[in-house]
Amino acid sequence: MRVQTEQGDRVELGRKKQFLAAHAACHDNVYRYFRRRTEGASTAEDLTADVFRIAWEKTRQDQELSVLVVFGIARNVLRNHYRASLRSMNLTQQLERQRAQELGSDDGTVADALDRLKPEEREVLLLTYWDGFTSAEVADLLNVTATAVRMRLHRARRQLSYLLRAGHTTEDVQR
Repeated sequence: MRVQTEQGDRVELGRKKQFLAAHAACHDNVYRYFRRRTEGASTAEDLTADVFRIAWEKTRQDQELSVLVVFGIARNVLRNHYRASLRSMNLTQQLERQRAQELGSDDGTVADALDRLKPEEREVLLLTYWDGFTSAEVADLLNVTATAVRMRLHRARRQLSYLLRAGHTTEDVQR
């Protein structure tokens, strides 16, 4: 029993040494590879961590962990990142199109008026009326006080009302 444990310890020690050598040899290069190809440093750090997590798992399979293997993993991780980003972007566009369709052509004035509101006021207004959250729930979501939410909501309603009245006045003049 003791022989198997010592042998297992030697295998585990060899695995750690192989991984640490590969990490030291190419961590900075892998990070720079991702940094040049992604939108930010935090994304590059996350993808680099994924590469070395996968590399650690591959060493369990007694696969040699060379720089080329690590960069092969990095290419696959980058491709997966691009695919996920593309899916996310497509989903966002679909949701925006769906929202525009739900508003309909008659509500174009409302959509324009909403777009002119300050972002924090528009968010409070949409969360309250579009999504049906209470002031307390919106406060929790936005990490502000319920009083701040009610104040933003009051300002947003007042500004939206003004913008809609101004929009109808200009439409009546143009006709």
